Amino acid sequence: MNDFIFCCPVCGQLLNRENNTLKCEAGHCYDIARQGYVNLLQSQTSSAKRHGDDKLMVNARYDFLNKGYYNGLAEMIEKMLEDVIAPGNKLLDLGCGECFYTARISERFSKVAVGGIDISKHAIIKGGKRNRSLNLAVASIFSLPVESEYCDAVMSVFAPYSIEEISRVLKKGGFWLRAYPLEEHLMGFKKAIYDKPYLNEVDMTIPNGFELFMRREYNETISLDNANDISALFKMTPYFYKTSKRDQEKLEKIDSLRTEIQFGVDIFRKR
Repeated sequence: MNDFIFCCPVCGQLLNRENNTLKCEAGHCYDIARQGYVNLLQSQTSSAKRHGDDKLMVNARYDFLNKGYYNGLAEMIEKMLEDVIAPGNKLLDLGCGECFYTARISERFSKVAVGGIDISKHAIIKGGKRNRSLNLAVASIFSLPVESEYCDAVMSVFAPYSIEEISRVLKKGGFWLRAYPLEEHLMGFKKAIYDKPYLNEVDMTIPNGFELFMRREYNETISLDNANDISALFKMTPYFYKTSKRDQEKLEKIDSLRTEIQFGVDIFRKR
């Protein structure tokens, strides 16, 4: 399989591997960490930002997803990608986190060069443990270390994105897969915590410069039968940091939970 090749965040030239270093023709060098990733996040452009998900959130998501609760969604994403990628293509996962989806796609499409970027070093380190062959970089989705029109496909699963950067790195006619929670996602979970659970806001607009190629929904009710899985679900979501102590204590008293999971998955084609 061909490697996914990142470019230098300083000068934009392609980075070639020399032993345990990535180096561009201008001489800028980036060490490959022992966990297999490279840090291409420029501190001067990110010092004012929180660097992604912390260790608690990453570990919780890793444990929860390993239990298979979102396997159905992952399988649907893989099936949808069958229609838009081919051997020799290059696919980049934006905000790949701990690479639950990235690793599965790399294994299923073994002749596609798959890369992943995330601003959280904790997430990237965890992702490298899923699949050592992944090409992973710590970087910002708002300043991708990727050559213009390099990618045949990009994907963002429950991750923020820059439509300008997606458009820049995609080839003409390339595809962008986006997965997002629908209105009643985790409603049963919310009812267990909040006095007035609310629906999620959903943005289904088609970005400028793109056309809708495919749209699917995934709906399922999952049963969590132990406190550890319930706690992991809570800690992997933004709700953990936004919920009062009183409401958090409600969750600590239950050891089983049924909740809806509801996702939308769109594939857009760059015009």
